[in-house]
Amino acid sequence: MTTIETTPMTIGGRAYLAADGATIDTINPATSEVIGRLPAASKVDVDHAVEAASRAFETWRRYTPQARAAALNAYADVIAAHADELVDLDVAENGTPIREMRRDGQKAVNQLRYYANIILEARGQTISGEFDRLNYTIQQPYGVVGRIIPFNHPLMFAASKIAAPLAAGNTILLKPSENTSLSALRLGELSRGVLPDGVLNVITGYGADAGDAIVRHPAIRRLAFIGSAATGRAIQAAAASVNVKNVSLELGGKNPLVIFPDADLDNAVRASIRGMNFTWQGQSCGSTSRLLIHRDLYAPFLDRLAAGLEGLTSGLPALEESQIGSIISPEQFEKVKGYIALGKDEGGRLLSGGNVLTDGDFAAGMFVRPTVFADVNPGSRLAREEIFGPVLAAMPFDSYDDAITIANSVGYGLTASVFTQDLGTAHSFARDVEAGYVWVNEVSRHVEGTAFGGVKDSGIGRDEGIEELYSYSQSKNVHVNFS
Repeated sequence: MTTIETTPMTIGGRAYLAADGATIDTINPATSEVIGRLPAASKVDVDHAVEAASRAFETWRRYTPQARAAALNAYADVIAAHADELVDLDVAENGTPIREMRRDGQKAVNQLRYYANIILEARGQTISGEFDRLNYTIQQPYGVVGRIIPFNHPLMFAASKIAAPLAAGNTILLKPSENTSLSALRLGELSRGVLPDGVLNVITGYGADAGDAIVRHPAIRRLAFIGSAATGRAIQAAAASVNVKNVSLELGGKNPLVIFPDADLDNAVRASIRGMNFTWQGQSCGSTSRLLIHRDLYAPFLDRLAAGLEGLTSGLPALEESQIGSIISPEQFEKVKGYIALGKDEGGRLLSGGNVLTDGDFAAGMFVRPTVFADVNPGSRLAREEIFGPVLAAMPFDSYDDAITIANSVGYGLTASVFTQDLGTAHSFARDVEAGYVWVNEVSRHVEGTAFGGVKDSGIGRDEGIEELYSYSQSKNVHVNFS
């Protein structure tokens, strides 16, 4: 019998197991094999990490911006050198095909370098005043911050979401999902000797234990979370029950992709497949999971869409030819299957997929074929609730106003996409749709340095641009009378 050792956390630059010895088995979702073990941290471990991060903050905050930038770039170099190893951990633990995980690895390095390069932009202002008085602002870090990340992009989020806080001069507690912690734990190990001890602390465990302890710790005044809207609201409430905290949230989405009758049909069909992120098994908050098609194009569009989906290859995530991998966990697997059954019960027409793969290589995993329901009622649960799986809801519309009404009819507002050749329609849609990130004749692409985030129940705050850097500092006004 193979002995599986527990991969330790990184606290204060050293390796630590949970104080009470508790562990969590991590599972390969494509094979159901136990591939690792990680500490199940408790409040005791979080308290220890906050103490270490607080001590490190007194040193890190005194680093010049150039010195912090050099440290971040050196860390990016280390991650790049270990990219293949880190990607392999994600492939085994996350279930997404290796071709997608490699892109995530590159994005992780790019984001660290981006924030290292703009570190000097976090500057204050001098305000004109009276002749013998001076007024100016300075940007100062919060101290110890907490970042809680989800399972769908483990390496990318673990590396990229520490970049802005560290660049701004904070120290950090990073908590990955209990389903996908191995790459984050390895990142913690790789940081030792590159970043000062205690600057980056990687804490693993369940959200209800380790995550809640981070949220409620009185010394952590700045929090960021990526995940479901329900959990985001719970975090806001828990944080507010302790003291006043600055909380940013990137939450769910039920994002519309709207096809007007003048759109390039073939390009729009390909985009609807890309935008749903089937190559991540639909497990992305930015997925354009509501497909709104003008009635004039509706039938031919759906025919081409079904044909395109048939060409996608499901397979084991480690295989180069695989385009679609495994759902992350048994809980998510059951949720996806439940929504497929719900779609049928609500009267949707199953256009493609809807089946679970159980033969051969798929026997032990959690594989669902890309699924499309046509003729979905815009008011149905299938059209309004985030599934976080490979299920696309298609529906027709008759006019611009009809499309906007349907697009804005849900509680979410993360992304939106429109396909049209008409300049007026494109800009009107971008203005009228309730979303934080809008694509015109495009889907899914994030341009480096641009702010990403949602409105309504999709969250508050913006990541990936200079706004994120500023969000990890506080502005202080200084008024000087030197008369």
